[in-house]
Amino acid sequence: MPSYIIYETTITDDAWRAEYGQKVGPLLAKHGGKVIVRDRAAERIEGSRALPSVVVVIEFPTREAAKAWHDDPEYKPLHELRNTGSSAEVVLVDSL
Repeated sequence: MPSYIIYETTITDDAWRAEYGQKVGPLLAKHGGKVIVRDRAAERIEGSRALPSVVVVIEFPTREAAKAWHDDPEYKPLHELRNTGSSAEVVLVDSL
């Protein structure tokens, strides 16, 4: 059953994005992940919290694959790089 990691990211400095974008793709592929949503124009239709700068949804074949990607030691430096210029709320959910 597919699972999804959803990032709601607030970007404070774009300097990290080029390097992160270049390196994260092969690591996602290693774990069967693919980006299915990347939107910098989220629109509020309900609620009142601040909107993120970008919403990203990554699909994985299983929950275990999603966790393996996020916990992969190769991802740690990319995670740290992303955190130099952003903050994120990240959730893992399963499909129906």
